[in-house]
Amino acid sequence: MNSQQKFSKSYSIEFFPPKTEAGIEKLNQTLKSFTELKPAYISVTFGAGGSTQTGTLETVTTINNSGIPSAPHLSCIASNKEQLRELLNLYKSRNIKRIVALRGDLPSGTQSPGELRYASELVEFIRQETGNCFSIEVAAYPEFHPQANTPSDDLKHFKEKVDAGANSAITQYFFNPDAYFRFVGDCEKLNIDIPIVPGIMPITNYKQLARFSDLCGAEIPRWIRKRLEDFGDDIDSIKSFGFDITVDLCETLISKGAPGLHFYSMNNVNPTKQIWQSLNLKND
Repeated sequence: MNSQQKFSKSYSIEFFPPKTEAGIEKLNQTLKSFTELKPAYISVTFGAGGSTQTGTLETVTTINNSGIPSAPHLSCIASNKEQLRELLNLYKSRNIKRIVALRGDLPSGTQSPGELRYASELVEFIRQETGNCFSIEVAAYPEFHPQANTPSDDLKHFKEKVDAGANSAITQYFFNPDAYFRFVGDCEKLNIDIPIVPGIMPITNYKQLARFSDLCGAEIPRWIRKRLEDFGDDIDSIKSFGFDITVDLCETLISKGAPGLHFYSMNNVNPTKQIWQSLNLKND
């Protein structure tokens, strides 16, 4: 038995804020579908590659009002304490109870990293400003952060976030369950005692997945990559194979004690919904 088995199961979903009127309408339709799944919460990104947090507040408010708890991503890079304080107060006023605290990427054309440079400093700042008002999620990297000098350094930085006051963690997506369980074991040796929830990326588009994985350092095992390459433009075969691979991964993680799953939905309802229903997921 690993230490993660003692935690309640939490199944959740990630969204990104819509940028157009059509995107807003799609979000509303997507929420109706995801409401049936009863996720523990839906997290909302502020955009990949260092884009701004515009739209996150409106999206988490919409989600919260739908009856599903929402959790905005909050990045400290290129922000000052006053801006962060203002956002935290806004989230408090809108009855947001959970925050995903991240370092983030420096937006294009921005020179200054801001007053807080690391996620651990952001977690500490949130605790200083708001006490226990928010449950704080942080990121974890079973295959290690692409900018980490060594695996030991990465584990050290993760522990700093936990010691600063994080309640739980969501991992980068991965396809090798051994990487996750080895990471959990390493965390146990450092007396890290919070839920570490695996991040799950449904496979629907190989070219997109390969691009994301190259950027974030997530490994696609060679046998999966070769099979996906062999399907070429056969989208139905890619989706069918991807569904089987992802369900198998999720079943392995759950059976061996993972404290839930967090789905990177890419604002696409069907892949996540099909996996969720196949696994018959229910929050504790």
